[in-house]
Amino acid sequence: MRILLTGGAGFIGSHIAERLLARGDQLAIVDNLNPFYDPAIKKSNLQTIRSMRNFEFYEDDILDRKAMEAAFRQVRPDKVIHLAASVGVRPSLENPGAYTEVNMTGTALLLELARRYEVQNFLFSSSSSVYGLSSKLPFQENDPVEKPISPYAATKRGGELLCYSYHHNYGMNICCLRFFTVYGPRQRPDMAIHRFARLIIQRKLLPVYARGESERDYTYVADIVDGLVAALDANFGFEIFNLGSNQPVKLMGLINLLEKALGISAQLQECGVQCGDVPITHADISKARTMLNFQPQFTIGQGIDRFVEWFQKEYKVAV
Repeated sequence: MRILLTGGAGFIGSHIAERLLARGDQLAIVDNLNPFYDPAIKKSNLQTIRSMRNFEFYEDDILDRKAMEAAFRQVRPDKVIHLAASVGVRPSLENPGAYTEVNMTGTALLLELARRYEVQNFLFSSSSSVYGLSSKLPFQENDPVEKPISPYAATKRGGELLCYSYHHNYGMNICCLRFFTVYGPRQRPDMAIHRFARLIIQRKLLPVYARGESERDYTYVADIVDGLVAALDANFGFEIFNLGSNQPVKLMGLINLLEKALGISAQLQECGVQCGDVPITHADISKARTMLNFQPQFTIGQGIDRFVEWFQKEYKVAV
């Protein structure tokens, strides 16, 4: 298949790219190497991917209509995986306009091009953040998601609604995948596990919010890739799937696993509750199990060990 992957130089995107190339797909990656975090990290990811097999690369912004039109015209993709986004709950509180522009206007442009170029299947990366402060656990895809508590969550829900409108009006096959706290090798440096590991080895204070009682449904990146590829290969009309581990872990439990894997005790600093944060995320994955044969393979302990192994090599840390 000819696949167009936006955001393919990033954490999740680079893992998906490797899987697609390994199975022989023709891949085109679109990524503007945004400086939200060090672009050198993304360039390194691209080198890693290219060591497997060659692919087309477009260093373009998804908001650039002419560039996206040119990419679709040249690639003529059979399928599109749309991961490119402004990411993060807390940064979205500081610059909500940028999130609206990239996550909704950019998504609308890609959907329109996918319609015009008769793409067979369009995958949209959504987020567990759309569930907001829901007290109904675990989160199911048919739960009400009408009260997002951050601009990031609102734009991800808005993207889902745009996707549905394109399915309804044009008959496009579209899957929205709600990712639950993805971690693993190449994780972005701003994300919790990566940031915590860095603070621990530097013997710096590690902020612990809400007494460490918050819980997250941490999902290893290889499991996310399994679910995404299964959705890519299917044609469902329109569906939304949770992709999570179904095993929430408390923040203090996560920190303890990192301490054990790194062999260093964390220096903790108690803090209050962060604006935009939710107390728990917990994915009901029964729908993905049934329709995608999705079954997470990695426990949090196994995943943390693999992350630390990568972290040690990447940063030349003795653990």
